[in-house]
Amino acid sequence: MSESVYIIAEAGVNHNGSPEMARELVLAAVRAGADAVKFQTFKADKLVTRAAPKADYQTATTDAGESQHEMIRKLELSADQHAVLIDLCNTRNIEFLSTPFDLESLDLLVRRFNLSRIKLSSGDLTNAPLLLAAARSGKPVIVSTGMSTIGEIEAALGVLAFGYTGHGGGPGVAAFEHAYATKAGQEALRRNVTLLHCTTEYPAPFADVNLRAMQTLAAAFGLRTGYSDHTAGIAIPVAAVALGAQMIEKHFTLDRNLPGPDHQASLEPDELAQMVRSIREVETALGTGVKQLAPSEAKNRAIARKSLVAAVPISRGEAFSATNLTVKRPGDGIAPALYWEYLGKTADRDYQADERIGP
Repeated sequence: MSESVYIIAEAGVNHNGSPEMARELVLAAVRAGADAVKFQTFKADKLVTRAAPKADYQTATTDAGESQHEMIRKLELSADQHAVLIDLCNTRNIEFLSTPFDLESLDLLVRRFNLSRIKLSSGDLTNAPLLLAAARSGKPVIVSTGMSTIGEIEAALGVLAFGYTGHGGGPGVAAFEHAYATKAGQEALRRNVTLLHCTTEYPAPFADVNLRAMQTLAAAFGLRTGYSDHTAGIAIPVAAVALGAQMIEKHFTLDRNLPGPDHQASLEPDELAQMVRSIREVETALGTGVKQLAPSEAKNRAIARKSLVAAVPISRGEAFSATNLTVKRPGDGIAPALYWEYLGKTADRDYQADERIGP
């Protein structure tokens, strides 16, 4: 592979609203060897109505009597708390990322904190105003594509192309489609957009992962492509790397038994570290794709391969035949491919059984 797989440790809201727990999540991501740790930035009042229901998995893992608004309000991190986490990430050499869920939160991440890039959630793939604002910020974006179709992804990319190119005229569906079709729009997308295949369920059933869809995205759009994982364990993100993922995102927690909506579908720190190690092993093993002798196997070639040897004692002047000539290890003599050329030739000396044919 031309560059290392970029691994995002998704802390999300697994801090449970605690700055101290958020800090520990950063440190756990550092110890695991992740490239980035990602949180979520939102204001409950701007994200969800007070009547919005919870998802089934949220109801199962949190107070069933509270609304989605009440649940997420307790999970907000203030601007000052963001600042502390960003400083910690800078000192520990890990990238701080966050997903904004509203325009005010996007503005905070872009203008106050000047993050190098923005992650956009699957739930906002159709949120054209947020997509447009993200692109107009000039920041590269990582876009999760859970719950979507190819057509919906293309429409989202049209919004981003329009925003990145500063295309003339007002925004709208026709303008987005035009921007997507232009050379400038396509070049802007290639420079700025990473698409993550995703299945939006917690945990996601293996049968619904459809990991090959990640390759479909790469082929359809020609963009940097990866995988955001919600399955149990580490097998699927590791498999995604083998299939060509350039970026992996995975939820993690300090303790899966903690209360909260995402803990049960997250890795614990030792599992996160194992995932990172496994991904690094797989990307190393993928190699260049050129089929050639590996340095480590060169010493085994003569041992594992075979040569022409005497099957029984052979006297000088005797003709080599299928009866007295055979193939055995080691492979430091005459190659077995020359077997038929030797049939009918006469031996220039005596050979003992198992003796290598040749000088």
